[in-house]
Amino acid sequence: MLPVLVTAEEMRRLDRAAIEQYGIPGLLLMENAGLQVVRHVEERFGGWRGKRVLVLCGTGNNGGDGMVVARHAFQRGAKVLAVLAGDPEKVSGDARTNLQIAQNLGIVQAIGDADALSTLWAGERWDIVVDALLGIGVKGEVRGLIAEVIRFFEHCPVPVVAVDVPSGIDADTGAVCGRAIRAVLTVTFGAMKVGLAIGPGAEYAGEVVLADIGIPEVEVERAGIPRRLITREQVREWLPARPASAHKGHFGHVLVVGGSVGLAGAPMMAAESVLRTGAGLCSVAVPQSIYAAAASTLREAMVHPLPDAPEGCLRGDAISRLTPLLERATVLAIGPGWSTHLPAREALRELLGKVRVPCVVDADALNCIALDPTILPAQHPPLVLTPHPGEMARLMGTDTATVQANRLEIAREAAERFGAVVALKGARTVVATREGRIWVNPTGNAGMATGGSGDVLTGVIAGLLAQGMDAEQSATAGVYLHGLAGDLAVEETGQAGLIAGDIIRYLPKAMQSVQSHE
Repeated sequence: MLPVLVTAEEMRRLDRAAIEQYGIPGLLLMENAGLQVVRHVEERFGGWRGKRVLVLCGTGNNGGDGMVVARHAFQRGAKVLAVLAGDPEKVSGDARTNLQIAQNLGIVQAIGDADALSTLWAGERWDIVVDALLGIGVKGEVRGLIAEVIRFFEHCPVPVVAVDVPSGIDADTGAVCGRAIRAVLTVTFGAMKVGLAIGPGAEYAGEVVLADIGIPEVEVERAGIPRRLITREQVREWLPARPASAHKGHFGHVLVVGGSVGLAGAPMMAAESVLRTGAGLCSVAVPQSIYAAAASTLREAMVHPLPDAPEGCLRGDAISRLTPLLERATVLAIGPGWSTHLPAREALRELLGKVRVPCVVDADALNCIALDPTILPAQHPPLVLTPHPGEMARLMGTDTATVQANRLEIAREAAERFGAVVALKGARTVVATREGRIWVNPTGNAGMATGGSGDVLTGVIAGLLAQGMDAEQSATAGVYLHGLAGDLAVEETGQAGLIAGDIIRYLPKAMQSVQSHE
């Protein structure tokens, strides 16, 4: 199935197309949805026979899916109770048909308050809870009986399986609508919902399984949805081959420019990542005051000192010394350890005015641009900007909370404003292009929230650019490989002990894993 990320309205259009254009009955789509939940629960938790299953159903179509789950679990030998949170008379359409079937089987009980639910819960030791209270249409704060039921199950002691989306999660943004149920498994239908891939929604969803319920894939392709989840298969397709006859010149020459007093390690971590990602050559230009420290860090990189300002950062007239290196470099990585002092801003203006090759711009170089947007020329070579949420807030003239609440849209706006590919870092990094395409990264973990992790990402993206990938491919594959390296490293170190150097160590393993179909 295509790894598109859909909004609630886009999903409704796909459902309507399946029903109206292809003649697939809505009742069949509902039946398929419930059966897919049944199948994936069996795969995760074993057979249904003998299990005690509580199915929480709302009065909408999501509740109808839950009634299908309840029926098939019952037929497979489970002890099942489908709890309808609301008035049965409010259930209509296909959901009503499935409610009536479940009622005929004697496995439904309607409740009007949370006290009734508390009694049901206390009267039985349940093995699995299936959440089919709310679907993709929820917006704003959940209220009333449904909110009471969600509150009751917020800290459920048994596994919860969500139907399509966890109840209380906004399918478009991943926001929690006041309260939400936390699932260990979410079975979603037809296409991945945006809210399951970003924000709190990704955390509340647990493991997410995308299930085929019969919506024609050709219709999903025709919809032209611009958002994608980055997949291992896509990254594998993009990664360049390494011919047996190749030499180091075939894989590009990255020039890393950055560093300042107190931040000598940043450009060197970027440089090592460049090389670990497969670039053939890497040069590093740093202020004279940190040259000795930088040059002793990495034997495989060629380190060059440049005149520095009293503040310990590069100064504007130092950039003229870079001309020979700029002529040889095929990619620049700019910003790790840069500083925002006035001389550093002048140096950045000079450098961006001279560069003619693709660039990755990160860290304080972004903060310099935020302080003075004229530093970035109107006409520039392909750029990848890699802000974290705070840097993005400064670039866009807003606050971090606004960025985090609107990650996809903010990234898209920044890409359009700066004419660049933008990788908005953080949990579920978002990559956006100036044409409006958006990629969401599923790899990575909280242990990667550590100093230097962003410098490593800068080097990974620059290393991929140097090997001939374009800016969009390099940023998208780069964030995936960076996150995967962190996931591999954390198995050894644990999250609390993970440092940026561990991510670098596991970059080759991450690339090998993708390329070898592991």
